Amino acid sequence: MFSIEHEFDSTVITLVDEGKAPLSEDVVINAFEECVTLEQYDPRTDTVQKVTLTMTQLSDLGAALDLPEGVYQRARAGS
Repeated sequence: MFSIEHEFDSTVITLVDEGKAPLSEDVVINAFEECVTLEQYDPRTDTVQKVTLTMTQLSDLGAALDLPEGVYQRARAGS
């Protein structure tokens, strides 16, 4: 299950783990104009872990999902 909310400066997507226990904590994705952040509560440390991806990294991740093992470099516009 997931939800989508549009805030003033970002789109917030929350991914909720469903199914049999043990379940993972929700993942909150904030999509800003210049970056995307992923946040998840870590009950072991009682903190929220946050990862920030640039738009280039996000684009590379999208491309990587459809490729086999290997090391790749994407051609950039104007290169």
